[in-house]
Amino acid sequence: MELDWHTIEDIGILLQETYPDTDPLTVRFTDLHQMVTSLPDFTADPKASNEAILEAIQMAWYEEYQDAQKS
Repeated sequence: MELDWHTIEDIGILLQETYPDTDPLTVRFTDLHQMVTSLPDFTADPKASNEAILEAIQMAWYEEYQDAQKS
């Protein structure tokens, strides 16, 4: 599966799988950007992100994180 800045839900799931012990709300956007662009299937231009996209990814990841905490 190819990932880009618009596959927000998929990125959130993969970040939760990759960093299961990390609370997404503690991650700075600069670090989040690095985490996303480091995902194996991420193919988009790293410079094409913005704060709104990173915030949406962080919230998608946080939803996955909360679900995992309930399990």
